[in-house]
Amino acid sequence: MIRWLVVIAVIFFAGAAASAPADKARGAKIYIQRCLMCHGEDGDGGGPGAKRLNPPPRDFTEALYKFKTTGTDEPVPNDDDILRMIRDGMPGTAMPGWKDILSEQDIIDLVLYLKIFAEIEEEKPEEQIDYGTEIASSPESIAAGDKLFHEGERCSECHGRDGRGDAVKRLKDDSGARTWPRNLTKPWTYRVSTQPRDIYRRITTGITGTQMPSFADPKSKKKLSIEERWQVANYVASLAASGQPVRAENTVIKAARIVGALPAKPGDAAWDGAERTTFFLLPQIIAKPRFFTPSNDTITARALYNDDEIAFLIEWDDRTKSIPGDADAAKIAEPDMGPDAVAVQLPIEPADGSEKPYFIWGDATHPVNLWKWQSGTTKAPETVEVMTARGLGNVDKRANGGVSATGIYDNGIWRVIMKRARATADAGKDLQFREGEFIPIAFSAWDGSNGENDRSHTLTTWYWLQLKPEAGAKPLLAGILTALILAGLLIWWARTAKARPESGA
Repeated sequence: MIRWLVVIAVIFFAGAAASAPADKARGAKIYIQRCLMCHGEDGDGGGPGAKRLNPPPRDFTEALYKFKTTGTDEPVPNDDDILRMIRDGMPGTAMPGWKDILSEQDIIDLVLYLKIFAEIEEEKPEEQIDYGTEIASSPESIAAGDKLFHEGERCSECHGRDGRGDAVKRLKDDSGARTWPRNLTKPWTYRVSTQPRDIYRRITTGITGTQMPSFADPKSKKKLSIEERWQVANYVASLAASGQPVRAENTVIKAARIVGALPAKPGDAAWDGAERTTFFLLPQIIAKPRFFTPSNDTITARALYNDDEIAFLIEWDDRTKSIPGDADAAKIAEPDMGPDAVAVQLPIEPADGSEKPYFIWGDATHPVNLWKWQSGTTKAPETVEVMTARGLGNVDKRANGGVSATGIYDNGIWRVIMKRARATADAGKDLQFREGEFIPIAFSAWDGSNGENDRSHTLTTWYWLQLKPEAGAKPLLAGILTALILAGLLIWWARTAKARPESGA
């Protein structure tokens, strides 16, 4: 009996705590401790760290909540909308999820305090999203959504033909800040989730304060019915599932051996036999001038080799083709547009155990090779440079490094092939590529339209490259030989054991 009374008491008090009213004073204390650095003392998004963030922190004073479940014409969000953003964070931004640090009651208190900035703490939303009857995803629904997505450039005008956000016009939000359309093939950048229901909400309400409109707006020429919005949502969800994910366990680029010449074009069928490996790109914030506002976040590499050469196919999504001097490119780019570029970084000597050169362009005792391709300008073609680096301030350009490179831009993707002989005449300056060895490899990338140049760029840490040995009879013969040796040792041990007298006899 006592045990049941204890259980009932626990349930009662837990329920009472969960339903406790929001406390403004506690919310203010949490805000000052956890939120002020980005969102500012007055909640206007002007905190000390704001200038280093892209996208910028939310201005709570304007009550422009982008991701809400209330109706299209309803400016006030549900409390659960704000609570969800605080609890789960916003992927692809600097806004973290706080569920591991703040209790549910902490977040409830914080929600009330945030609403005070816009004086909407007493307001209750009246209109909610009309979901109608959800249409399950199917090949037919996805095909219908595909058609609606592209019809009259309803969505593709901003998000691009393949959904990669390769826009044809410059976008700004209501505050005048530069915005980029979402790359719909990158699920980790979706602010809420890639579930069709969440995507349906964004299509229905639009994104407040941005150029993402509501497709439920009866005044819009591009209006979609409830059924059509579900179909587009299913199509967009299929784009999210089609992206090249970054997997933490994939740290090795496995170069495949082929017979004959290495492919010269990105679309060559030979590349199908090379395994893709994708890595996150991070902004260069170590050395001055530090760079905090990148536009590209991943890079994918494949490699093939034969007896004489090795070739890399490097791919990355880029919303713009940055060609200085091109009028169309200049309309979308930042004022100081430079060329797009990518660099492969390799140590001159293979790693000795776990010791590698410094990951940003080597160091004095561990120099690196840099192969840097640039997209060129309207007056100059694409180029490739080979450099020896002993740190950011110690880079020697070489007249002829024996590296060839060519790039193609198509629908939001750069594909660049770099090729070099596996062995060179100058082993003191060039890495020699040998089968089976694990070779450190890293990448850097520059988005010229985002104003990236010199040290302002994105990069990876060190990963690994391995030229996979050709599969053949050698491993099998080695295995057979090992088995025979072991069998011989077992027979010898058995015979000698019989000949030895038993202990204690």
